[in-house]
Amino acid sequence: MDNGKDSMLTNDIEKDLQTLEALSPEALLAWVAQRFKGEILFSTSLGAEDCVILDMIFQQKLPITVATIDTGVLFKETYALWSRLEKRYDINIVAMRTDLLPVDGPPSPEIDKLWKSEPDRCCHLRKIVPLRRELDRYQAWITGIRREQSEARRNARAIEWDLTFGLVKTNPLVTWKQEEVWDYLRKHDVPYNPLHDAGYPSIGCEPCTAQVQLGQDERAGRWQGREKTECGLHEGAPSPVVLHKNKT
Repeated sequence: MDNGKDSMLTNDIEKDLQTLEALSPEALLAWVAQRFKGEILFSTSLGAEDCVILDMIFQQKLPITVATIDTGVLFKETYALWSRLEKRYDINIVAMRTDLLPVDGPPSPEIDKLWKSEPDRCCHLRKIVPLRRELDRYQAWITGIRREQSEARRNARAIEWDLTFGLVKTNPLVTWKQEEVWDYLRKHDVPYNPLHDAGYPSIGCEPCTAQVQLGQDERAGRWQGREKTECGLHEGAPSPVVLHKNKT
């Protein structure tokens, strides 16, 4: 990686940031797909918001690569949805996995059951490491985060510079309310994880995700009983957007 890439400000994007933030999610996706043609990844968590975004990408036939992080401990319902979405849209959702989780065979002792004792390290190895490796091949990525999901996401912007991974980050649904997400899913008959109907508004790894009671924060079921609220994928304050990153 080029250590100077984060200093290359995108004057064109920053200049038009207010206009870009005002675009509909569909229009913003179309814009970034053209702006970073062949260099943009949609990293889907297979959550409700990401199912909306996947449908928007498909409806516009946008040239955006779709991938998801397979931590090896997802709910069976999540794996089933993964397969269902691939069939629905006739696409291949690329699996991002740490090398410590071989496709065939048991997980490495270094990572097996690590969620019990060191959840931060577990998230780093199962999620951050494989995503960072994949994102290094791209100039921009797309996520389904929304501002109202948690306090940590309150200042997220529609398009921003990702300090964690060092590339442009686009959040097309950042201003949407939960009701808007579900209105879209129902209107367009988009498949979603049935666990959402069973008290799981935010779905992560099975060992670290619990049901949420009425009136609780959307992400209250993640890492219950711990101070941890984020896995590390979406931490850090928004920074000025950069036009592109040089690769060595």
